[in-house]
Amino acid sequence: MKTSAQITDLLTAWRKGDESALNSIVPLVYEELRLLARRQLRGERIGHTLQPTALVHEAFARLVDQSQVEWQCRSHFLAVAAKTMRRVLVDYSRRRFAARRGGQGIRITLDDSVAVAERQNVDVIALDDALNGLSRLDTRQGRIVELRYFAGLSIAETAEALGVSPATVKREWAVARAWLYRAMTRQ
Repeated sequence: MKTSAQITDLLTAWRKGDESALNSIVPLVYEELRLLARRQLRGERIGHTLQPTALVHEAFARLVDQSQVEWQCRSHFLAVAAKTMRRVLVDYSRRRFAARRGGQGIRITLDDSVAVAERQNVDVIALDDALNGLSRLDTRQGRIVELRYFAGLSIAETAEALGVSPATVKREWAVARAWLYRAMTRQ
């Protein structure tokens, strides 16, 4: 099994143009990406046509096109992958909503461990809009939400990825969740 350092080395080689590094990365991160996709799709309506595998493949296709990204480490890759999956879901939801003209948007359920409020369904578009608003007010809090909720990183991993203390992540995570809850209940 490859360590995070080995994955980071492969990401660096990929960034430098080594296509074989990309081929080596895929099997190493594929299951983690599927876990991210399942987390993001949990709570979807029954019969939803976008499945975890399709979400991973669409996100990975977009990631491959990001040759200018300065991959820093495994956590950074997962954070970018989670953000890309979020974009895929939002784009999918907007297209579906536009096609139905007033139909329900795609809904997801926030994990209990990272929930903005007690177990509730959240509209992907509303969450995206609220998170964009939070990021405009406080970039770091927006990044914390992306890393914790969308990438599924722990407090310690998030702190490492952002170069701050775990206590700072805990504090700002609590503030960010409260802000998102308030923003989304107003909509």
